[in-house]
Amino acid sequence: MVTTLIGIITGILAGFIASKLQSGSGRGLLVNLFLGIIGSVIGSWLFALIGIEANGFIGSLVCAVIGALILLWFVSKIK
Repeated sequence: MVTTLIGIITGILAGFIASKLQSGSGRGLLVNLFLGIIGSVIGSWLFALIGIEANGFIGSLVCAVIGALILLWFVSKIK
């Protein structure tokens, strides 16, 4: 239960940070959560591909933010 809560908080925080870095404003709680969760999957996959391990809260947060930024960049190119 605590691990799930920490994952949700990390996802929201990662989505918020990525939104702020990309557009200068947040996108709302649910969109930030979605960005953080999908960003975490993308970031984890990319980190594993190049052989980097993201350990601990800070490592997971950095990984999720990078993944969310890549997702936001990709979505902006589709529009």
